Amino acid sequence: MQANGAGGGGQQQPPPPQGPAGPELGCLAAQNGEASSGSAAGEPLAHANGLLPSASAANSSGGGSSPGGLSVNNGVPAAGGPGSAAAELGGGGGGSALKKKKRLSQSDEDVIRLIGQHLHGLGLNQTVDLLMQESGCRLEHPSATKFRNHVMEGEWDKAENDLNELKPLVHSPHAIAWGVSFLIAIATSSSGDRQKMHTPTGCAYRMKFLLLQQKYLEYLEDGKVLEALQVLRCELTPLKYNTDRIHVLSGYLMCSHAEDLRAKAEWEGKGTASRSKLLDKLQTYLPPSVMLPPRRLQNLLRQAVELQRDRCLYHNTKLDNNLDSVSLLIDHVCSRKQFPCYTQQILTEHCNEVWFCKFSNDGTKLATGSKDTTVIIWQVDPDTHQLKLLKTLEGHAYGVSYIAWSPDDNYLVACGPDDCSELWLWNVQTGELRTKMSQSHEDSLTSVAWNPDGKRFVTGGQRGQFYQCDLDGNLLDSWEGVRVQCLWCLSDGKTVLASDTHQRIRGYNFEDLTDRNIVQEDHPIMSFTISKNGRLALLNVATQGVHLWDLQDRVLVRKYQGVTQGFYTIHSCFGGHNEDFIASGSEDHKVYIWHKRSELPIAELTGHTRTVNCVSWNPQIPSMMASASDDGTVRIWGPAPFIDNQDIEGKATSMYI
Repeated sequence: MQANGAGGGGQQQPPPPQGPAGPELGCLAAQNGEASSGSAAGEPLAHANGLLPSASAANSSGGGSSPGGLSVNNGVPAAGGPGSAAAELGGGGGGSALKKKKRLSQSDEDVIRLIGQHLHGLGLNQTVDLLMQESGCRLEHPSATKFRNHVMEGEWDKAENDLNELKPLVHSPHAIAWGVSFLIAIATSSSGDRQKMHTPTGCAYRMKFLLLQQKYLEYLEDGKVLEALQVLRCELTPLKYNTDRIHVLSGYLMCSHAEDLRAKAEWEGKGTASRSKLLDKLQTYLPPSVMLPPRRLQNLLRQAVELQRDRCLYHNTKLDNNLDSVSLLIDHVCSRKQFPCYTQQILTEHCNEVWFCKFSNDGTKLATGSKDTTVIIWQVDPDTHQLKLLKTLEGHAYGVSYIAWSPDDNYLVACGPDDCSELWLWNVQTGELRTKMSQSHEDSLTSVAWNPDGKRFVTGGQRGQFYQCDLDGNLLDSWEGVRVQCLWCLSDGKTVLASDTHQRIRGYNFEDLTDRNIVQEDHPIMSFTISKNGRLALLNVATQGVHLWDLQDRVLVRKYQGVTQGFYTIHSCFGGHNEDFIASGSEDHKVYIWHKRSELPIAELTGHTRTVNCVSWNPQIPSMMASASDDGTVRIWGPAPFIDNQDIEGKATSMYI
């Protein structure tokens, strides 16, 4: 490609006037929309300010064709026979000329450069040259191209000289997008370095430092210790930039061999990989009009795919950032048929109301508690996702209204309703009762939560009991006067969250015996659960429904609509991949599902005939959910038994699952 896109005609054209954007603009303006007219027959097509001639000047009389038989007019072949040029212009003879080429918009220029960068990465360099020639664009500033080549070839002195050419472009007023990278670089620098970066040559200092660092490491890897020491003393140190890093670099002089150096420096070694990473860092200090950010087109496509997934109400599969795993030719859409909206199995072994259900942490078992005084442990088949009865734990005289699995799933604690003063701790593997705990017949132990260490748990109830116990039921600590409705232990191993009869959730620290208010509602909190990251709390609030709170900011995030919630205790849950979904039972006999970001339900599941007391989402199988109801049944929900692949991939084939 000729410099500045000038044509190769017989008469030299004057250079086009410099636009306000300066030399770093990605595309060049056409010069009055005309091509140069002095190319001789037999010469290759010439690039004239982004335009290609439609006919050779030798055919100006209309009596002949160019040697190739075809010429290019804005990328469209034009017949070169007699009179073709004249016919194109609406007249006969008198020379050949191009119609004025429509100037590319800024977005068109950006797209051409992005495509060119991607093709260059694939090694299709001739295609890139032709694309740039026909469009009148250039992939990057010529100084940036030289800089890139010298860095990749390890010609560090030349790369430093290139920096001097690039310095005026670093602080270009047109470097709008670059400003973000600059701010990030400032924010991550030390105070002294930050002050230097605010100077006119601050970014050049940073870029030179990165270059010299690579040069130094490569000398060390090659065993050229004296040369490396020279770089350290005479080039890096005089910059007076990032002195802490210079101290670290000096320590690498003691490395006994190349492998030791690469390990300590966390560096790939001399070659294409480390130099490419260096270029990626250097690019952040250059505006995109000078040098495009690395892999820009792939990053934009990846962002588009992620945005479509985020907006997809039913997306419930593991996120894969590899573009090869998706089709870029169609929009991302998940079908409701892939979602756990369909009854897969109805468990009828309980003979009375089922008050609670909970999947184990590893997702292989389901525990259900009932008014019929039993806990049933169900085994989940990993292939068919069908459940079969594994064990029945009996003897809970008041019924079972709450269940908690230990972190390792070896133990299970069962609690009863308000008038129950006993708590049962079962060994799940053997089915044996390890502990039956009761501090007083006046107690009410209706809720329980495991400490993350699996060696302790907390329990309490509405009569003012709040205990911390070991696996043998021994009382370790107690908190007087707290009427507990629901409990949860945070991952710090110290803080216990408890909802109480004052319509609030408070945090209690059993180590320093402090407590603080976290959530305050206007109506009774019947139950709550916490997200895996400990940030969000999901509350079932009497007469209000399901509320989502941010525990860190202590604000109400969202009120979910649709569910019927009176003064029954209903347990909701987070679920799906990344816990993007929320599910809750309801007094109108339905199960409601919401996307976490949407207040309106995305699914209302029917089938139960009485109040749905509890919903549990399998933590390892995002397409499986269980619900427990006063109708005496437990329903297992999953995708539609027959799914058309068109719902998944836009194809016309089908699959059974």
